[in-house]
Amino acid sequence: MRFFISLLAAILPLLIASCAIRPTHPPLATVPHVDLERFMGDWYVIGTIPWFLEKNNVGTMDIYSPRPDGKIDIRYVFHKKSLASPRREMKAVATVIDTTSNATWAVQFLWPFKAPFLITDLTPDYSRTTIGYPDRSLIWIMARTPQLAEEDYQQALAAAARQGYDTSKIIRVQQPTAL
Repeated sequence: MRFFISLLAAILPLLIASCAIRPTHPPLATVPHVDLERFMGDWYVIGTIPWFLEKNNVGTMDIYSPRPDGKIDIRYVFHKKSLASPRREMKAVATVIDTTSNATWAVQFLWPFKAPFLITDLTPDYSRTTIGYPDRSLIWIMARTPQLAEEDYQQALAAAARQGYDTSKIIRVQQPTAL
């Protein structure tokens, strides 16, 4: 019972905040098609407007793996405050909602709550992607390597700005310089 009350206390402010009046934007545009097989694997978070659980995380990455039931396992890997701190991870399961484009997912970290996951930018070689959130309060610019060339990062920021993001809120995530 205490766990349920603690969980409710943690989630209630988020629910209330989601009901607050916010500027309206047109829906985020997703990419026309995602080859799920090519999308699977490691993605390093290069820039983000962090979710409250992500604040002060460094060395962050998502690892996507297909499941036999058609869903996708997600492992969110991170270090708290320093790359020298112990590696931690959280797990989630994603369901592809738009099976025509494969660019709209629902991600579940905690039952029964699901969060939208919109692939809004993806380079043709699958080296960089951006995941958006409908109200533009969250974003993840990710790459296959822990470092991204400044020109590529600026292109990702420009694409986010075209989608209506306030790019001044996007922070760069500390990543290891070599693996």
